Amino acid sequence: MSPDPSPYDVYQTPLVERYATREMSENFSANTKFRTWRRLWVALAEAEQELGLPITDAQLDELRRFQDDINHEAAEAREKQTRHDVMAHIYAYGLQCPTARPIIHLGATSAYVGDNTDLILMRDGLRILLKKLVNIIDVLGTFAAQHRDVVTLAFTHYQPAQLTTVGKRACLWAYDLVLDLEDLEFRLHTLRFRGEKGTTGTQESFMKLFNGDEEKVKAVDRLVAEKIGFAETFPVTGQTYPRKVDSQILNTLSGLAQSAHKFSNDLRLLHNLKEMEEPFEAEQVGSSAMAYKRNPRRCELIAALARHVIVNTLNPAFTAANQWFERTLDDSANRRLSLPEAFLAVDGLLNVYLNVAAGLVVYPTVIRRHVIDELPFMATEDLLMMAVKAGGDRQDLHERIRRHAVEAARMVKEEGRPNDLLDRLTTDPAFAPVRERLAQSLDPARFAGRAPRQVDECLDQIINPIRAKYAHLLGLRATVEV
Repeated sequence: MSPDPSPYDVYQTPLVERYATREMSENFSANTKFRTWRRLWVALAEAEQELGLPITDAQLDELRRFQDDINHEAAEAREKQTRHDVMAHIYAYGLQCPTARPIIHLGATSAYVGDNTDLILMRDGLRILLKKLVNIIDVLGTFAAQHRDVVTLAFTHYQPAQLTTVGKRACLWAYDLVLDLEDLEFRLHTLRFRGEKGTTGTQESFMKLFNGDEEKVKAVDRLVAEKIGFAETFPVTGQTYPRKVDSQILNTLSGLAQSAHKFSNDLRLLHNLKEMEEPFEAEQVGSSAMAYKRNPRRCELIAALARHVIVNTLNPAFTAANQWFERTLDDSANRRLSLPEAFLAVDGLLNVYLNVAAGLVVYPTVIRRHVIDELPFMATEDLLMMAVKAGGDRQDLHERIRRHAVEAARMVKEEGRPNDLLDRLTTDPAFAPVRERLAQSLDPARFAGRAPRQVDECLDQIINPIRAKYAHLLGLRATVEV
């Protein structure tokens, strides 16, 4: 292997190469991480100076000057010697800031930069996902309005059940995401900062720095949080913030994945029925062997990434359950993988979801043909009541409908003939009093219940308020590169 391998010589994560957007990849990049570490060191030094420690303006100016100029090579070389990433970056920062070197990380423990940075990155990652989420809800709302009264088959057990509308089904997809949005908003609203709690959470080192002045010790914690943009810190911690928080956040991401997976499954089934399709580009190839195929590969990609996210949710759950007392380090390597990967994967699948939702293709003629094929079966209860009101015997009529329906279904399944149940009932003498009204009674719109009005209500009561709240985030468009 060459000393400087190209990207083609070593494994690269597909989450960055193929699926996640640049925005999310940058959020979890080394530059963002270590610049945030330095931002935290600057905030700590500023707070300590404000509370009376002997830190000069010149030292702070020096720290600020090199805050975003990471000398990665120096830090990497030092880490090979020390086997400690935080100490390596303190050393590298100190090379650039010799005057400020003595006060970098003063009183802090590694979790001060490590844990607080993770909280910042997850907060910012949730904000990126929120923007995509409200745009998908907006797009599905527009689609639902456009197809509010396009009657289609509703399925239970993937068997034709009753009729609904294409717009109402889109509201089901959107409402799953609305529930996810509520969860995501809650996580953002309640996410706290670790702050500066010391080595085991007792703030002992700061008690010594401030000569036992508890008010100043508490003020350091509060000031640092304010400088970083958090309203609250965790009231109690060990060395780390509660690892349960990671589990809670990734459960929120899992909820997003579950909703997206459900949408992708529905659309893949509709692809097979030829009722709806995801976008298919002019030069897109569906199969290397079967040139005619239009595979739902984008929805399959959503499902694949969603599965990864759902399974990955077990990682922080086990990590939270396995922490010992104030902290143990068996969380570190796992969290380096599980936390960024969850955000990168959800970012990727929401990007695809937005792209698909904005380009959904509907085939009303096929939808109507499927409705007409099944409608006579679905209308039998109405037909029965109509004939009874005209003077017929309910039990006799029920049995006649049952026999005709069984035979019509047999002809459809065994001989591939059209559903002729209505013709059979029209020629049955027992239905003679209502013969002229039978065909008129089979208007599909009569069997969709309140579906169109439910679309209107969903838009008015749920989706439009979200649009108003997040109007500044709407208008996002997504492309799929692979």
